[in-house]
Amino acid sequence: MPSRTTLAATTAALIALAAPMAFAAPAPKPAAVQAAAWDTDRAAAAHAADPGSVTASGSENDASGPGAVADGDGTTRWSSNFADDAWIRVDLGSVIRVSSVTLDWEAAYGKKYVLEVSKNGTDWTPFYTEDDGTGGSVTAHTYPQEVTGRYVRMRGIQRATAWGYSLYSFKVYGGEPAPASTTRSNLALNQPAYGDFYQHAGNSPAFVTDGGWPADLKADQSRWSSDWNANRWVGVDLGATSTIDSVDLYWEAAYAVDYRIQVSDDNRTWRTVYQPSASEVAARRADVKSPGDAVGRHDTVQLPTPATGRYVRMLGVERRSFYNPAPATAQFGYSLYEFQVWGTGGSANAAYPALPKDPGGAYTTTFFDDFTGSGLDRDKWRVVRTGTEMNPVNGESQAYVDSADNIRTENGALVLQSKYCKGCTQTPAGTFDFTSGRIDTNTKFDFTYGKVSARMKLPVGDGFWPAFWMLGSDVDNPDVSWPGSGETDIMENIGYGDWTSSALHGPGYSADGNIGKQQTYANGGRADEWHTYGVEWTPEGMTFTVDDRVVQTTSRSKLESTRGKWVFDHNQYVILNLALGGAYPAGWNKVTSPYWGLPQSSVDRVAQGGVKAEIDWVRVEQKK
Repeated sequence: MPSRTTLAATTAALIALAAPMAFAAPAPKPAAVQAAAWDTDRAAAAHAADPGSVTASGSENDASGPGAVADGDGTTRWSSNFADDAWIRVDLGSVIRVSSVTLDWEAAYGKKYVLEVSKNGTDWTPFYTEDDGTGGSVTAHTYPQEVTGRYVRMRGIQRATAWGYSLYSFKVYGGEPAPASTTRSNLALNQPAYGDFYQHAGNSPAFVTDGGWPADLKADQSRWSSDWNANRWVGVDLGATSTIDSVDLYWEAAYAVDYRIQVSDDNRTWRTVYQPSASEVAARRADVKSPGDAVGRHDTVQLPTPATGRYVRMLGVERRSFYNPAPATAQFGYSLYEFQVWGTGGSANAAYPALPKDPGGAYTTTFFDDFTGSGLDRDKWRVVRTGTEMNPVNGESQAYVDSADNIRTENGALVLQSKYCKGCTQTPAGTFDFTSGRIDTNTKFDFTYGKVSARMKLPVGDGFWPAFWMLGSDVDNPDVSWPGSGETDIMENIGYGDWTSSALHGPGYSADGNIGKQQTYANGGRADEWHTYGVEWTPEGMTFTVDDRVVQTTSRSKLESTRGKWVFDHNQYVILNLALGGAYPAGWNKVTSPYWGLPQSSVDRVAQGGVKAEIDWVRVEQKK
């Protein structure tokens, strides 16, 4: 179902104080942990830690000691000694798989800090790094990192104020993974879970093994929620080959009408061991309600014969329909509170694989065009046409066409120019008053990781929207599409002379919710002067630059901890275009007439000629 306004809760054990509330199915409690409870803020199964288990590098005074972060009183706080390297540590009592950490900051928050985990309190492994903190309540999810330990600490790097670091609460969620068992048990509890596309960090696959679900199967509590596609799956690693006799699926209202239970030995080759009967599918299909009236369901799946495998997954085939409103219907994603796998075997030693690292090495140029030829080099570039290679998007006013009036080389530069002629341009997608140019390297040069840069001069004026960007090469695959493909906006300008923006788009961080930054040119520079825009794309993150000055840095670990799935681990291709009007310019200039985001003064400039983006060169460098 659609995401709610708050992130769903994480896992089965909160090792910090929470308000008591009824709980449907508590997980095994870590050692030295008190009675189960619900955390009403996070709607996850919770436990309360002894405030005495919290230690710190120091405190401002006796009244602001470290135990205040676990005393259940939202008005008390720990306030550190006045040092950038101050720290606070929680002892969880036993080694658990940590699924998330929430820090509730007072006004004296951390500008830069690291969250770390340790099994012995001496050797620490970082799992979340904040380099631009703004205080408030911060939840760092660990999926898909392997974060196991007995101790979790916040280690300060830079304070945001002259005071120390000040926290109202320090909440740690997680639970002990199910151990190997010779008697029938739930082998999936707190084990690593996997999936393809999910809505955002608060609905990742990790939630299906955390041991918690609401009694009414309706509340917005700890759950996995896929994106809006029928062909989606979620599964669990049991840690070792197991004998499986049944599966329990605790669905939210957006359940699967039809699905498969599959097992695998290697997480790649799957064997179907169960699917609902035709009559069951028909009955589920007929259960159509409005989203507000719909509730979930509990499926207990008894396998016809026991199955063996290490990995078990639910593969969605058909989604439930909802009135939207009646008699019209709509479908959302799949939403699953809990995935239990019953049998014998398993192991507590299952672990998420390490995230990929930058391999190092020197960069070499693998693609370059300085546009010195007599025309566009079509061995390097594809010309994109509206109604053929793409359809209209974003409410933009132009049609992209293949014409020297719009795409040409001139004085050693590529020129993308806009033209105006009311009602003159017929395309398979309709009639347009404007034409412009768009080119890309799709099918010519698609690549993974590297430095991508271009030297450009841009038009300035309301609603002119030149862009230098990349799209995932699988964007046209209906099982992926946008934003699952990923989009990397190296440079966008919407007509303002003093700034441009960069951004990343993916599941959980797309459109207006993208991960982006604005940059203002150094030393009074302007967009209609030559500047070099670039990004360094590695397995660990993206670093955007303007004239070699860093303007945005986004790490993979922070993106996945706070926003959604990292979808920048496969081929992308380079795009250059000049759009007119549309959603992004209109959001700023508020123009609605004569075109959305494009005022009459800008229409007149296009009609008079000269509205163009110029590109001196484009370069891609990669480590080989």
